[in-house]
Amino acid sequence: MNNNLSGIHAQLRLAHPGFALDVDVKLPGRGVSALFGPSGSGKTSCLRCIAGLERSSTGTLVVNGDCWQDSSRQWFVPPHQRPIGYVFQDANLFAHLSVKGNLEFGMKRVPAQDRRVVWNQAVELLGIEHLLDRMPERLSGGERQRVGIARALLTSPRLLLMDEPLAALDVKRKQEILPYLERLHDELDIPLLYVSHAPDEVARLADHLVLLDEGQVVAQGPLHETLARLDLPTAFGEDAGVVIESEIAGHDTDYHLTRLTFQGGDVLVAQRSESVGHRLRFRVHARDVSLTLERAEGTSISNLLPVRVAEVVTADTPAHVLVRLDAQGTPLLARITRRSADQLGVTEGKALWAQIKTVALLG
Repeated sequence: MNNNLSGIHAQLRLAHPGFALDVDVKLPGRGVSALFGPSGSGKTSCLRCIAGLERSSTGTLVVNGDCWQDSSRQWFVPPHQRPIGYVFQDANLFAHLSVKGNLEFGMKRVPAQDRRVVWNQAVELLGIEHLLDRMPERLSGGERQRVGIARALLTSPRLLLMDEPLAALDVKRKQEILPYLERLHDELDIPLLYVSHAPDEVARLADHLVLLDEGQVVAQGPLHETLARLDLPTAFGEDAGVVIESEIAGHDTDYHLTRLTFQGGDVLVAQRSESVGHRLRFRVHARDVSLTLERAEGTSISNLLPVRVAEVVTADTPAHVLVRLDAQGTPLLARITRRSADQLGVTEGKALWAQIKTVALLG
């Protein structure tokens, strides 16, 4: 069945003793959509239903025009007939096969005429050419995951599913593999559903965000819009903040700084090696934004932006408030004391200056 629809629509219900999944999500048909939430929120259950590994009691699943499930018509495409690639926490490589053998196993699942991802493309994207003759026991955790992702890609999936692929890795190995995941995002036209409970991974990789809690969808939408919502005060807690897309506007070689420009203005960061025009994503935590009535002079904080107050709500402690700011169309969040908010007269529509103490570059 082809519904000539772009995107992914999953309306799924699943009941287990002590847990019920009831979700209705509409995701873009390309890019990275993150399923985010605490342990037990239903992220993996949702992914398994999409893969067909669990059959929801009632539900509909349409992926870029193809219907994989419609309980009203008793229609269910079994998992082995769904063109998906699935990457788990553990790469699950075949121990008796070399890296090359593991990749060939994935490739053989797809007839030659249906292959959309070719050998050299997968090997180069994941940087594993030098590993092809190794056996799995001679690979690091990060290398095993890269091989597992390449094997999934060589099945030429129409949808790539990743279930906390970095959860078992230490910080060093995570930093090793994240650039490769970013390359998949930038260079492949395959939608990716990424399950995680790590805010830093979501901020770095996702375009679209689905927040889950106790089997329910709390919120969903584009990443930068959803992170800026103040009706989700417990979603990120101390990690509350926004993600901003920017590009390099220039370099100050005397002070070893790089200027990034975006819709809301410019910020300075530690010098980068990329050329002018290169796209970068950065994150600003609400706790790193302070507010002033006028543009501050004689301050060590270099990143100052004119903003207007869009919304104010009480934070997770009665001493603080969260303020959503509009920086010429770019949302920012600030976490300040309620006392400071009263002294500054922080109310909707108020013009202020935002001082950004720290900019966390993502990638």
